[in-house]
Amino acid sequence: MAVMQAPGGAGVGAASWVIARRGMRRTFRTPQIIVMGLVQSVAFLLIFRYVFGGAIGTGRVDYVDYMIPGLLTVSGLFAGMSAAVAVAEDVASGYLDRLKSLPMPRTAVISGQVAADTARVTLILAVSAALAFAVGFRVHAGWPSALAGFGLCVLFGFAFVWMFVALGLLSANPQAAQGAGFLALPLSFVSSAYVPVETMPGWLQGFAENQPVTVMMDAVRVLTQGDAAAALLGHGAAYYVTRSLAWTAGIIVVSGVIAVARVRRT
Repeated sequence: MAVMQAPGGAGVGAASWVIARRGMRRTFRTPQIIVMGLVQSVAFLLIFRYVFGGAIGTGRVDYVDYMIPGLLTVSGLFAGMSAAVAVAEDVASGYLDRLKSLPMPRTAVISGQVAADTARVTLILAVSAALAFAVGFRVHAGWPSALAGFGLCVLFGFAFVWMFVALGLLSANPQAAQGAGFLALPLSFVSSAYVPVETMPGWLQGFAENQPVTVMMDAVRVLTQGDAAAALLGHGAAYYVTRSLAWTAGIIVVSGVIAVARVRRT
């Protein structure tokens, strides 16, 4: 694989852009990465909208309006998983070592990959949101608030990409990276994504209610559904948005430190 040339002595921004363009080109050369992300999102959307939706009570919030914020958050989580495999492939093939030999900051190697994967995640989220409206999802808190909710979904996706990039660098093997990605499954299913936390066994509710994915999706719920969602969940938008931003910042900082340290050591 040829190494893209960065400008001599390139700064972080210019070098990151070079790496990001390469990552986006790789994505478009293998569109199945995007297609599989969309297929997974659509499958969950249709199953929970039309198969299980009628059996799950969500108070004054219609089930489709309750479920979609969870689905979008989980879609960002699952879409970010392929970042781990992509980075591990770069390590295994020696591409990362060749990049590090160029006159560019080593942090650009990571930030460029994160930018490319975040663009892919954003595309998947946008298509998933459009499909959500097609199956009956509606906004009940005003469009400015709803757009803020979508912005949070993108921000969460950005954090998940950082997490999976760090996992990919730690594993340094595509197969191991793919396996590590499945550690995200408990975060998606032991959450309020598809059912209220109150319906879970008491011993599980504490984890489900306070883990980052639940906090993130509850923030999006309140931003898109307003007072009805706040009454169902027990708190207003400020509470959930603040907690979700704290989790997001923590994930980005911890993952970023691990990723940069790993790049410098490899």
